[in-house]
Amino acid sequence: MAEQKPGICGLCFHSPGCGVIVHFDDDGKIDRLTPDPGAPMGEVLCPMAASAKQIIYSDARIKQPLKRKGPKGKLDFEPISWDAAFDIIAQKMDSVRAKYGPQALGFYAGTGSYERAFKDAFQLGGSHIYLASSILFPYGSPNTFGVGSPCYTSLGVLAPQLTCGCLHTEMFSDLDNSDLIFVWGTDPSTSTPPAMFGRLVRAAHEGARIIVIDPRQTASAKLPGSLWVPIRPGSDGALALGLCHILIRENLIDQAFVKEWTFGYEAFAEYVKAFTPEIVAGITGVPRDLIMELAQEIADAEGASYVMYTGLEYTKSGVQNIRAVMVLWALAGQLDVEGGRCFVPHENQIHLSKDHQIASPGFDRSIGAGHFPVYAHFCGGEPHANRLPKSILEGDPYKIHGLFILGASILTAWPNPILWQKAFDALDFLVSIDLQLTRDAAWADIVLPATTAFEQSSYCFYGNAVRLREKMIEPVGQSKPCFTILTELAQKLGYGEKFPANETALLDLVLKDTGITRADMEQDERLTVRKPAEPMTYRKWETGHLRTDGKPGFETPSGKFEIKSQLLEQMGYEGLPKYEESFETPVSQPLLANRFPLILGTGPFKPDMKSCLRAIPDFIEKYPDPMVQMNPQDASDRQIETGDTVVVKTPRGFVEMRADVTENVMKGFVYASVGGGGPLGSESWRKANVNVLTDLEQFDPISGFPVYKTLMCQVKKKRRMRTIVVQDPSLGCVG
Repeated sequence: MAEQKPGICGLCFHSPGCGVIVHFDDDGKIDRLTPDPGAPMGEVLCPMAASAKQIIYSDARIKQPLKRKGPKGKLDFEPISWDAAFDIIAQKMDSVRAKYGPQALGFYAGTGSYERAFKDAFQLGGSHIYLASSILFPYGSPNTFGVGSPCYTSLGVLAPQLTCGCLHTEMFSDLDNSDLIFVWGTDPSTSTPPAMFGRLVRAAHEGARIIVIDPRQTASAKLPGSLWVPIRPGSDGALALGLCHILIRENLIDQAFVKEWTFGYEAFAEYVKAFTPEIVAGITGVPRDLIMELAQEIADAEGASYVMYTGLEYTKSGVQNIRAVMVLWALAGQLDVEGGRCFVPHENQIHLSKDHQIASPGFDRSIGAGHFPVYAHFCGGEPHANRLPKSILEGDPYKIHGLFILGASILTAWPNPILWQKAFDALDFLVSIDLQLTRDAAWADIVLPATTAFEQSSYCFYGNAVRLREKMIEPVGQSKPCFTILTELAQKLGYGEKFPANETALLDLVLKDTGITRADMEQDERLTVRKPAEPMTYRKWETGHLRTDGKPGFETPSGKFEIKSQLLEQMGYEGLPKYEESFETPVSQPLLANRFPLILGTGPFKPDMKSCLRAIPDFIEKYPDPMVQMNPQDASDRQIETGDTVVVKTPRGFVEMRADVTENVMKGFVYASVGGGGPLGSESWRKANVNVLTDLEQFDPISGFPVYKTLMCQVKKKRRMRTIVVQDPSLGCVG
């Protein structure tokens, strides 16, 4: 019988740490994964788990360090040793510092850096999120960037911190006790970790009312008794404010909470007077009577909760949209009640130490100084990555000359890839660290091979539990864990003592003062220590359970739930969660509507990790071509059928995709797949970078997040190629 062993999934770059049983073949290679209900997050696995063997042992894996051989823009490399690679990198870094100063070097960390040990070792000191690396701080550069600059931070950090002084991960929706659940702008059936959708299914079959607010009819909207509410993309904030208007007008709010525990309510109540059901129906496309019904349902529910991820972030007022939903829940009396949107009890969490983390040498010295101060405030002084092209190409405020890119593909993830390519052309030096060659790697001088998390020892953290991660297999080829690559680089640069030497040393640091030891974990069958849960209590602001000083209230400047954020006002923004029409919509740009009558949303088709899986046979079989989903009426108007090659066009450019005609998207909206434009996969995928359609100059002014969800576009059936002819000069002006 082939060997099997309990472990932690090492595929998902979001690193939720799903428990798995790893099955090996006769050669000792990982063959397949199955769920491990005895481990944290082990009840169900996402679809990517079925492709584990293909991902780990892919022919596209980089198996040794590479050095540029051909010109920039080409994937032309020759193999070198690790020592030689580190020597070249160190020499280049010394040269940059000598000529331009240490601030002329930057580091960008993407989703490939999400493994827990890496996050804890290199999180910026004082930050509330782990999506950037401090590896260059001892070198002297404050210019570190992360994928948090276009993803998650608005929902995960900014909105909840500004409103109630906590993180998204410090709250939870009590779905198991909810009789009303809003699924707002996300698709739990395709998200990671995958257990959330299972909870929704169970809730639906137990009689919970599920309302899905989304331009797409997702699997959640097809559960028993559910209701799909199609909404014009980007107008979610207006709907939340309209629901608040009704609650206030009909006196359906939690009066005691409003009076004692909110800041800015009176100004907010005055502001939302304009958001009548009739007005909001015109903005959102949601019928007036349905808006009235939704407000009444929230007010009447014994327990109302919501499931929300990043869908509301990608418009001009993304942070404020999310804040508006949070305010709605608070006014309705559905905050921290049974079945509602609740706070995780502080005493039920293991609080890992962050004392070892290194602080920035100075945000004011970075290229982000003066820009996106709220983002920098909560992200440890991290400058925003959308400043990179201006720095590299225009020297604003000074020029970045060298860049590391780890676990990311900027050219397939950020708007305006042509501009980014010009920026990469202008760099003196670039290093790419990844599992496989990316589009960015075509501009790299050195490419370093990274491992999956199956190929390293580490640990995972689950809030109330910590589990050791055992190494399942030896690294493929000469690849190394990202953690090891950076610690060895730090040693090469002469400041290795600034970081933990290995994962064992790091674990000892993070467990300091927790009362937990590695020995405790090793004694458990699943190498896991769980903190016993104290009984759940509610309305924790009344008992001092939300503040570090133990006083009643919230961890905000006012000590209250800030409908009007004092920090936003101090930093020059609007304090109330006001709704703004996005930059490019049929409302804000009516003159564009004739040429671009459809609204474009972009995102992944699951199972997918953006551009990371393009060479995986299972993915190629399911999605041989990039797709754009569109409503049957819109398709019929354009004589388009499923499978047709179409051109998706915006004012910035066009891409070719395959049409997927489906009732699952609302009329007037199209949903186009991300992840094309890299060097892997079919020719159609390599050509279809959806971000030639998006715009780097359209972003939320608070978070800096690009607008990915509300752009205007047109979709047309691709014409048959015509024979090229030479003009007949005898036709003269008639020709």
